[in-house]
Amino acid sequence: MPSTDGVQARGKDGLVQERDSRVTKTIRHDHSDSQGKGIEDDQLLTVIRDDPYLRDHQASLNYRYNSFRQLKANLEKHFGSLTDFSCGHKIFGFTKEVKTGNIIYREWAPNAEKAFLIGDFNNWSTNQHPMSKNDFGVWEIILKRSTGNENVIAHGSKVKVMFILPSGQRIYRIPAWIRRVEQQLHVSPVYDGIYWDPPNAYSWKNKKPERPETLRIYEAHVGISSPEPRCATYDEFRENVIPRIVNLGYNTIQLMAIMEHPYYASFGYQVSSFFAASSRYGTPEALKRLIDEAHGHGLTVLLDLVHSHSANNTDDGLNFFDGSDHLYFHGLPKGRHELWDSRLFNYANYEVLRFLLSNCRYWAEEFQFDGFRFDGITSMMYHHHGIAWVLRKLQRIFWNKYRYGGGQLLDARE
Repeated sequence: MPSTDGVQARGKDGLVQERDSRVTKTIRHDHSDSQGKGIEDDQLLTVIRDDPYLRDHQASLNYRYNSFRQLKANLEKHFGSLTDFSCGHKIFGFTKEVKTGNIIYREWAPNAEKAFLIGDFNNWSTNQHPMSKNDFGVWEIILKRSTGNENVIAHGSKVKVMFILPSGQRIYRIPAWIRRVEQQLHVSPVYDGIYWDPPNAYSWKNKKPERPETLRIYEAHVGISSPEPRCATYDEFRENVIPRIVNLGYNTIQLMAIMEHPYYASFGYQVSSFFAASSRYGTPEALKRLIDEAHGHGLTVLLDLVHSHSANNTDDGLNFFDGSDHLYFHGLPKGRHELWDSRLFNYANYEVLRFLLSNCRYWAEEFQFDGFRFDGITSMMYHHHGIAWVLRKLQRIFWNKYRYGGGQLLDARE
């Protein structure tokens, strides 16, 4: 388990505050110069030269690039670097102190009035392990290692967090940063949070391959990689599919449906637990063996990353995590994707940015993924999420087609 560090959360008036044992910092997100000024012409011309279709979108490119530079400068000024900012997986969720072996659990849930860590380790007692809340909505509990030199929470045991809301209602949630969830369909379709801390860490055998000059990508779904009508495993993919990929001349694998998703038919695009490798195919260590084997063959491995939205699951997802509709997402109805029936992240929130950037870093560090393919970029970039724009264009095209008996179509730029 990772070591611990400071905690940062959003305070009043949109200010973002970082707290650790030494210092508290206050940050104001500055949008004062976000109208496209300051971008160097040679940089912009390079982009347009590579893709002439972007020429008509120069103002938008200026705005987006400038906004990115301002945000990056803010983060580097107050957190040191994007690398430092993206260490949330070493702070939140379950972490372990290296020297003492104590387990620390932290969760961001400002709307909750009380919080209790529950699970197999305390016989699911709802009052035995209360958590303390700081001024920024972050809950914390320290579980000291027992005298028998064993973890207070056993590896592979079930855990949850219980929140008591201002109304007095009790809600039970899987930790947002949980690294293992499992589904027991004979008991319930709802996933269980699993404390995952194997006694022996996986030992990587192969070095990462050099970055290929060109990509020949084999897109793969572990679960449907078997010819049999069942869900295949990480180990079966490693043994049976990777050799075929190599023999076919590909140099890159893009793995779909790795992040845990309750709805299997979504092909992995309705993620509920962003830090958990899907348990349908095996253990996290089995996924590491798969990636290690691919690296041994010189294959680059990309993760199909889903940060455009989240499953709307409540009991085993992020939806209404602390009882509010706007913790990780925009408030409703803005925070709902109409076609996907899922929740939309609020990228303007620093804690959401920390969660997602830390998620990228976690997969790259813990599982040695070489890069990412980001899903749903249109939904991330535009307020219309690609829905209204596409429907409007299709309506015009088909209306014109039927109106003129299959004649001239409207120009797509109209």
